[in-house]
Amino acid sequence: MFDIIGKIRGDKTIWAIVFLLALISFLPVYSASTNLVYVIGKGTTIGYLFKHFVHVMLGFGIIFFIHKTPYHYFKALSIFGIPLVILLLVYTLFKGTVIDGANASRWIQIPFIGIGFQTSTLAFIVLMIYVARYLAKVSDKEYSFKDSLLELWAPVFAILALVLPANFSTTALIFSMVCMLVFIGQYPMRYLGIIIGSGIVSLTMFVLVAMAFPDAMPNRVDTWMNRVDSFFDDTPNEDDYQIEKAKIAVASGKIYGLGPGKSVQKNFLPQSSSDFIFAIIVEEYGLVGALGIIGLYLLLFIRFIINAQKASSLFGKLLIIGLGFPIIFQAFINMGVAVELLPVTGQPLPLISSGGTSIWMTCIAIGIILSVTKKEEEVALDLEEKRKRDEALQQIIDAQVALNEEKEADENQQKINDIKSSIRESLIEDENGDVLVNGQNPMNAVLNKK
Repeated sequence: MFDIIGKIRGDKTIWAIVFLLALISFLPVYSASTNLVYVIGKGTTIGYLFKHFVHVMLGFGIIFFIHKTPYHYFKALSIFGIPLVILLLVYTLFKGTVIDGANASRWIQIPFIGIGFQTSTLAFIVLMIYVARYLAKVSDKEYSFKDSLLELWAPVFAILALVLPANFSTTALIFSMVCMLVFIGQYPMRYLGIIIGSGIVSLTMFVLVAMAFPDAMPNRVDTWMNRVDSFFDDTPNEDDYQIEKAKIAVASGKIYGLGPGKSVQKNFLPQSSSDFIFAIIVEEYGLVGALGIIGLYLLLFIRFIINAQKASSLFGKLLIIGLGFPIIFQAFINMGVAVELLPVTGQPLPLISSGGTSIWMTCIAIGIILSVTKKEEEVALDLEEKRKRDEALQQIIDAQVALNEEKEADENQQKINDIKSSIRESLIEDENGDVLVNGQNPMNAVLNKK
């Protein structure tokens, strides 16, 4: 265990926040699972808790593996990943599975494993990496709108068109995050304005066609269109029940909440362990618990900003923004739905809601972000090691110089001592007490020398 901890790299604060969010998730997931057990009559609470534990552990395994991978490898992976996710989205659009009798055309069933997989979340990650790669590539080049239209926006609109019929909220989130990323990547504003205008026109045309030919579209289109209509027009629909129960849960929590496991609305609120888990958290832990969760996401957001500023490459900077910011936006969308600030979207609470796909895709994004921060950390460590090596080398040089100077001083002192000894040996006294130099009177010695 300690050996694994010693091998983790990257921003330690991000590691700590992710661990805390995952740890916090166990109590509300365990508590909310009673809805599935006692109301729907499916499984056991311990079984759902263990399932969530497996999802979280696999998620941390994904983070650990990906954060060890150099982040520049994802440039090439995104190029090959775009065609792959487009094929998966096409397959999902026509072969979307049914979960508990309800249409779930956003999901496909993984063969031989039987696990549901939401392909739009994978497409989101691959697309953000692809956009970051493109912006980094053209950052120091001149390019026209036509050039970017084919290489940048064609894959973006292809993915949006395939996600939109089944999932409007994810489509809106992807498009807004891509626009944010290209804005930060200094994509020309006049080009971005054309793209946003085109997106609004395309969405309007799609809605008009869906209203004119309702049988030609998947029934998920009716679902999200009705959700938007009811939110603005107060038209009663099936989502009102969920929102009312969520608001009752939020109101019941007050300041300190009812206590862990004491939620009442979890027995009546559908999707209480996933889409509406924030309402259960507020009911059981009150305003204090809600502010704690919000604070953790805000701290994570701040760490993303700090690490983006510290990134040495534009690609690394855009990766952190493109993969990190959507996690925070998704969290606040989920919270906004629980308190009826936003229409029902089906967006889970990252790292807290139950569900394998949402946890694993979030962990992939976190792993890539940590890979970027790990690189910066390694650069800092290399610089620190170089500084220490230079200091050690300078100390060795200074010690050698001091030793040489000491040795030279000793040699000079020895010469002086030898001269003094020689002089003493040459000076003798005769029987009269006169000092003789080499056996002669000093004056005679000088005269004789002349």
